[in-house]
Amino acid sequence: MTKDISAEVFEALSGADDDAPDLSDHARQAEAPNGLRHMASLSMTKVADGLIDPKLVLSWLLNALGAPAVFVGLLVPIREAGALLPQMLLAGWVGRLRHKKWAWTVGSAGQGIAAAVIVLVALMLEGAAAGAMICAALAVLAVARSACSVSFKEILGKTVGKSRRGAITGTAGTASSGAVLVFAAILIWQGASEVLVISAIALAAVLWLLAAGLFSTLNEEKSETDDRGGLPDIKLLWQEQDLRRFIITRGLLVGTALAPPYLVVISERAELEQLGAMLVASAAASFLSSYVWGRLSDRSSRKVLALAGFVAALALFGGVALSWMGFGDTPYAIPGVLFVLMIAYHGVRQGRSTYLVDMAPKDEKAAYAALSNTVIGTLLLVAGLGGGLAALISAQWALVVFGVMSLAAVASALSMREVE
Repeated sequence: MTKDISAEVFEALSGADDDAPDLSDHARQAEAPNGLRHMASLSMTKVADGLIDPKLVLSWLLNALGAPAVFVGLLVPIREAGALLPQMLLAGWVGRLRHKKWAWTVGSAGQGIAAAVIVLVALMLEGAAAGAMICAALAVLAVARSACSVSFKEILGKTVGKSRRGAITGTAGTASSGAVLVFAAILIWQGASEVLVISAIALAAVLWLLAAGLFSTLNEEKSETDDRGGLPDIKLLWQEQDLRRFIITRGLLVGTALAPPYLVVISERAELEQLGAMLVASAAASFLSSYVWGRLSDRSSRKVLALAGFVAALALFGGVALSWMGFGDTPYAIPGVLFVLMIAYHGVRQGRSTYLVDMAPKDEKAAYAALSNTVIGTLLLVAGLGGGLAALISAQWALVVFGVMSLAAVASALSMREVE
């Protein structure tokens, strides 16, 4: 009876109305309960991500603790590059595991422990000491996150059929966004306070630990181990045209992740009380778009990437236009732009994840993910530096650079091979 209910729920959420031909017999039988475990675990970790968002929540907390601005500026680069750059090294470890779920489980638990350390630091320290310790804990959190990222696509490919993977991640994104919206509403209603923000980070720590426990129960078949132990073969970059075009497209779309701080600058309303409004814009975009992007990705993830790039360009150029016309400080103008940009951002996340899983060969998904993410981590640092140099002229010019890159991504995405 339980199996029937799980199958019905999974079918309703994913649109799975037949057996997945790309899965083994054992994996087909376990697909529905595994799919629900994926959804629940991902939902918890995505809620945790929103509660500890470095761009908004941790930045606010460091300001409240009196940490120097240099530590606030380090948060986003630590979080983004730290989650991507270690993946080539971690791919060798993941390749040697019979059950890849343990890499994800360890990564989720590591994030929970790092978040708990941030809570303790916030309660006990302040000033530069708090800033340095929180940045160090965030670096550990980012590396733990990279373990989840490099293993997840292979686990998903082994346990969920090709035609409903986007729905899995999209459902989790939409469910988690609803919880983050509640948090944002509380901030707006009560007003941001250290106690409230620290409590949210503590909740994030608990959610990561719970997700680790649930994911460890995944019914995963044993994998063939890769005892080569080295790094993924970098020759794949010029030998595999599909992978190369995917990385180029994804690289051109990094502005969707890097642009939000510049929108805050041009808003001229970056007071601490804006934290709730900015979280609402970000979470509402995910809530309204993640599931839709996921289902569209199951049809054509390359077209999703193209559409997301176009929407991002509209948002970025729109923000620049509002600023140049003198409307940057109009209440909710820039949060509205952020809302549209975050819709594009979640389209990029859903499209790139689905495309890579569907494009990569069965036994090389972890290697493809690690190589792709390592290159993108490097590009994030380069693009962040480029945006910073453009911002020396003005923040608007940084947004123009990211907008042009997003338009280029549209053409690049449409040149990619259809893999669904």
